[in-house]
Amino acid sequence: MKSSHPYISSFSFDQRLAPYDIQGSIAHVRMLARRKIIPSSHAKTILSGLNSIQRDLAKGKRLRAAEDIHFAIENELVQRVGPVGKKMHTARSRNDQVALDLKLYVRDKTKQILDSIHSLQKTILNCATKNKSVLMPGFTHLQHGQPIYFAHHILAYAWMLQRDQDRYQGLIRHLNESPLGACALGGTSFPIDRNFAAKLLGFSRPTENSIDTVSDRDFILEFVFDSSMTMVHLSRLAEELVIWSSSEFDFVQIAEEFTSGSSIMPQKRNPDSAELLRGKSSRAIGALMQLLSLLKSQPLSYNRDLQEDKPPLFDTADTVLDSVSLADHLIRTLKLNRTKMENSCKQGFLLATELADYLANKGVPFREAHSIVSQFVEKIRSNSPKNQNLEKIPLSDLKAISPHFDRDVYQFLSLHQAAKRKNSYGGTGDRALSTQIKNLTSLLQKN
Repeated sequence: MKSSHPYISSFSFDQRLAPYDIQGSIAHVRMLARRKIIPSSHAKTILSGLNSIQRDLAKGKRLRAAEDIHFAIENELVQRVGPVGKKMHTARSRNDQVALDLKLYVRDKTKQILDSIHSLQKTILNCATKNKSVLMPGFTHLQHGQPIYFAHHILAYAWMLQRDQDRYQGLIRHLNESPLGACALGGTSFPIDRNFAAKLLGFSRPTENSIDTVSDRDFILEFVFDSSMTMVHLSRLAEELVIWSSSEFDFVQIAEEFTSGSSIMPQKRNPDSAELLRGKSSRAIGALMQLLSLLKSQPLSYNRDLQEDKPPLFDTADTVLDSVSLADHLIRTLKLNRTKMENSCKQGFLLATELADYLANKGVPFREAHSIVSQFVEKIRSNSPKNQNLEKIPLSDLKAISPHFDRDVYQFLSLHQAAKRKNSYGGTGDRALSTQIKNLTSLLQKN
């Protein structure tokens, strides 16, 4: 083929599709021989050449540059087996070829990400199980709310990741149709067997409409969206690690290998890895916006604009795989400052809700009980702002705001008991937490 202007070339980035391109070509040639579209002897020669290229690529050999990876492999094949190699492209177009390569790539990377997320979930589960009794403040609006167990908090990320798992599994199902045989846009007059080729490549069936097939990049958008969601979840986790490791919180210590020193302040260790994990979410989100804008105005069927789908796809796959692995290592090596976490629960009036619930159990309407306790807390905050722990509040002070308070209130005014009692399904209580851990353990064992 006549050489093209360098601006058109995609070889610099699409060469990573080489293994998938060869895989698709092998299936295609086997189908051509089975349907007697090319002689079996020619197919044998072509397959031998493709396998030799695959072996050499696995050893690190590089292909000579061409307009794209498809031509690079075909040129190398002809160089090795002679003109018979040119028969490989019978009843095929680069349009269905690249759609196939991309589906195989996305399927492969999705499975890798699923494995990585599964590993991270197990690490989170292990961290939670080892720290079931560690108490910490629960936050809303980054303000102290109620005492909870650290295990309950960290497990929230395992369930976020489970939703990511479900989305990726759905993508695997959507990737189950083979583009091979759609050709340029209208199919082919050769008597091909698309079902046979699809089965060889691990698909359940071929696609239904050849025009849609060569222009479809929904699966890439879905992959990048799913990856963006995963990166957002990891970014939230990273943000909490940054906050918790700060001097003001001092809840956790990030392993030194994931931190860096200051160029001017010798005492500092900065949570750089967690910050980068937080920052890299913007790459996946940016890739999603890039792909949406790339596709939004394209007429059917194939357009060369689609060449630009690969850099954001490849970058997203690399980013999410690296990021999930980093998060796994951060949690695996994280050290908790249990004493600081539990002492922090003595600030912020974390037992105020327990007082309101106590009154509600005595028959006071909850909205009225809420107002009584709210006014009581404001009075304490005004008169003694440093005294924010309600565990040892005098009974006389409580009776002054409501005659319903009695000595049994102190069964409620315990930080550990307050957390331990919240046993509604999915709550932080000890029994609910054990159920949650059991359910997650069972789920991860099935996957």
